[in-house]
Amino acid sequence: MASKLSAILPDLSPWRSSRDFRLLWVQGLITFFGSSMAMVALPLQIKELTGSPLAVGAMGAVELIPLIVFGLYGGALADYFDRRVLILATEAGLGLLAFVLLVNALLPEPLLWPLYVVAAGVSALAGLQRPALDSLMARIVPHDQLTAAAALNTLRWQLAGIAGPAAAGLLVAYSGHATAYGGTIVGYALSLLMCLRLSPAPAAHDAEKPSLRGIAEGARYAWSRPVLLGTYAIDLVAMIFAFPLAVFAFLADDLDAEWSLGLMYTALAVGSVALSVTSGWTSRIRRHGLLVIFGAAAWGLAIAAAGWFSNIWLVLLALAFAGAGDTLSGLGRSTIWNQTIPEELRGRLAGIEVLSYSVGPQLGQVRAGAMAGWTGTRSAFWGGGLLCLVGVGALTAVLPKLVRYDADTDEDALRRRAQKETPQAQA
Repeated sequence: MASKLSAILPDLSPWRSSRDFRLLWVQGLITFFGSSMAMVALPLQIKELTGSPLAVGAMGAVELIPLIVFGLYGGALADYFDRRVLILATEAGLGLLAFVLLVNALLPEPLLWPLYVVAAGVSALAGLQRPALDSLMARIVPHDQLTAAAALNTLRWQLAGIAGPAAAGLLVAYSGHATAYGGTIVGYALSLLMCLRLSPAPAAHDAEKPSLRGIAEGARYAWSRPVLLGTYAIDLVAMIFAFPLAVFAFLADDLDAEWSLGLMYTALAVGSVALSVTSGWTSRIRRHGLLVIFGAAAWGLAIAAAGWFSNIWLVLLALAFAGAGDTLSGLGRSTIWNQTIPEELRGRLAGIEVLSYSVGPQLGQVRAGAMAGWTGTRSAFWGGGLLCLVGVGALTAVLPKLVRYDADTDEDALRRRAQKETPQAQA
């Protein structure tokens, strides 16, 4: 029985082998709990101020350009500066922006424009921070434990994603937006204390200064690797066509279940947690491209089902399945990225990864808000889910190398393993 459970339960090897992984895991749990409260409160406040799904979806539009610019530049910075310093500086900046939201919420008549300004600022700082965080993971975790690390990180995010939105929904309903923003500030403060204990993570002595030429070099590398292109493309398709979080509040109204808004966010996290806590088997998978494909298809199918169902409990169940599918696809993407990208390009490629899994949701919010305003909330769900399925199917047909990817035979994965096992690679 014990052996069967160990084959299913998460692989804890990264937690045991790396002190910095443990610190980042706890730090991420704290900061994501706090930020997920703002993630719920901010679009809900825009909805209450405007009553417009298009206005809520526009939040994704104002976040898009800062994310693209600072995500790419953040990747170049992560290859040149100490990644620990970058993480600390951006975490402090995010805390200050949460304070701006708190001050605005405490005004007798909260203003709309600061909400969009803060959303753009958060997007810029997240673009600077995520490449440093993501590229650090490949350095501090052993090569053969990267899938397990991705599963544990997903479990961390989603545990906070369950508690944060649920708490935010209750706090906003009974205490107002200011309380939720206050919780976000506390989360960032505690996170800073954890990040201070991280080991320094300096760049290589011959690292290239951030420049457009360096960013272009990273883009050329990504373009020359069909497997990487496939992971980016499938994630973009899934998020652009089937990311409906911006209109959750309107779906709750449509189902006469306004009380379920927090549960909708939580359902996605519950599905992700269910996959993560039974992820032990993924450490034995070598065909990670198939995880990307099957997970994205499951996400699209489940989002389409959520749009068809009229019973709120079936909608929540469909959203839980969507969360599980998204997590499965994310495990495959993260493993491929960390297994194949060389250390000297890791920051810049992490910047491209930020665009891959962040730009898609931003465009998806715009798509969902616009489609809900034009054709109705329900069609924004099921129509987007079906488009996701079609897109994933088409990409699978034209990306045979992603389908055939095998960690034991792929030349880039073997080269990265050898690089990591060379002491000079860690200098």
